[in-house]
Amino acid sequence: MDSFLYSINATVPIFLVMIVGWVIKQLGVIDDHFANVANKYVFKVALPVLLFRDLAAADFKSQFDVKFVLYCMIVTTIMFSGIWICTEIFMKDDTQKGAFVQASFRSSAAILGMAFIQNMYQSTGMAPLMIIGSVPLYNVMAVITLSLFAPGGGKLDTTKLIRTLKGIATNPIILGILTGMVWSLLHLPMPTILNTAVDNLGKTATPLGLMAMGGALKFGKAFARPKPLIACSFLKLVGYEAVFLPLAVLLGFSHDMLVAIIIMLGSATTV
Repeated sequence: MDSFLYSINATVPIFLVMIVGWVIKQLGVIDDHFANVANKYVFKVALPVLLFRDLAAADFKSQFDVKFVLYCMIVTTIMFSGIWICTEIFMKDDTQKGAFVQASFRSSAAILGMAFIQNMYQSTGMAPLMIIGSVPLYNVMAVITLSLFAPGGGKLDTTKLIRTLKGIATNPIILGILTGMVWSLLHLPMPTILNTAVDNLGKTATPLGLMAMGGALKFGKAFARPKPLIACSFLKLVGYEAVFLPLAVLLGFSHDMLVAIIIMLGSATTV
């Protein structure tokens, strides 16, 4: 029972904040423009600052785990390849394939993931390493998927790949992680004024990001195609965990590493 209550306390507040975002959108307090701008602010400013803050204050050299990063990279690749093959075999509607593959392997490692880990550990834990291992692959695989499954027959060209690699190199979240890593490795001091400013900015990431996600929810569209919705949800909430969590435990991962892996496997697809 204690474990159940702990899980409820770690997860339900996140969805309550999202529901608040949805409710105030229905009441006209915020609109789609606000949700889009808030998402952009969280992605480009608040989350990078949050990740920088936690990494800069930690002993990153002792926390870095090559095996964990490789695990995240390999599992992400297996998920993508497996769902691609299954989609080609079992899904008849070509217009749904790209979105289904994308929704089935990609997770909101940043906004939703950070919210869960912060509720449990009051820090970002091992999420930055999980992001390093999975998010760059998410971006490349998304371009491949949505290009090849584009309506009317898409194609993948060099321009799209170059644009994707450039996007990875300039991804604000990745840059926030790398800056925090360098800050930690060089043992640079964090003046009180800077620390307070960074801390205040970082605190806005989770609540604002969740409210923006809630404001962007459109339940009518979500339930318009129930079969792929149920299949995708089952894969993320049951299927991947049943396969890859026991493997993670066998490899010696525990505590915040397992939480980061659960987020990678099962959290909602990035908006």
